[in-house]
Amino acid sequence: MNRPLVGTLATAALGAATLLGTVGTAHAAPQNAAPHPTQHKTKQHKTKAADFAGTVALSNCSGSVVRMPGSKADDPALVMSNGHCLEGDMPGAGDVVVDKPSSRSFTLLDKSAGELGTIKATKVAYATMTDTDVSFYETDSTYAEIEKKFKIKPLEMATEHPAKDAKISVVSGYWKKVYSCGIDGFAPTLKEGEWTWKDSVRYTPECKIIGGTSGSPVVDTATGKVTAVNNTSNESGEKCTLNNPCEVDENGKTTVRKGIGYAQETYQIPKCFGDGNKLDLNAEGCVLPKPKATRH
Repeated sequence: MNRPLVGTLATAALGAATLLGTVGTAHAAPQNAAPHPTQHKTKQHKTKAADFAGTVALSNCSGSVVRMPGSKADDPALVMSNGHCLEGDMPGAGDVVVDKPSSRSFTLLDKSAGELGTIKATKVAYATMTDTDVSFYETDSTYAEIEKKFKIKPLEMATEHPAKDAKISVVSGYWKKVYSCGIDGFAPTLKEGEWTWKDSVRYTPECKIIGGTSGSPVVDTATGKVTAVNNTSNESGEKCTLNNPCEVDENGKTTVRKGIGYAQETYQIPKCFGDGNKLDLNAEGCVLPKPKATRH
């Protein structure tokens, strides 16, 4: 499908030129656009989540170098972002991308958001916008190589469901900005355009995310672990349209929350990666959607 323009918030930040980004609601920035210098001071926290170490900037989005609980130092490092942040076309509803070659580069940041250098993907290990909105790139660097060269460790993936009222930081490598707020609750179903996501995290109003924050790790400030991946907000109060997700509860009631941001939980994803950080969609407990050809 044709990629729509990014949302109005990103347009205001980046100028009036035509912005060819990925899906705006999920807050991608325009491809190949250089982010503006940070104009707001990052709120400091005395927690593990206060810095940018391990986050990355993509050409149009944010992301992070992540490790699974079973990842080893000599495993190829994984970069997590959103499914809608893929280069090229976005996955349609029901589409799943697995083992697609990629040479995408990621700018690795230090704890103060300084640019350390780049790491490069070898493939898209997994990506989808069905049930969730996530992508994982396998890189040509191991965790040990990244730590030796850049003195940076990956962010750790949590394996427990995020908790209501938990304090979180949405750490955007693209904007070099931290958005701090809490988990207001969860949306059983979140609908936006043709896409539907399950059990999404709803932010409290303080996290006013904008275009380019797509794919940012959502870090639980109590543990310092990644509990979700940032992906969208309702920008103008419309109902279930692009840039305007709506919540649907267990009884089918639809609710629109203008200005509220959302993220997709990641706590179950580690079950889908085995030895060597290899994807195994048939592993016990893995609930990520499978490619259509392999569904049973």
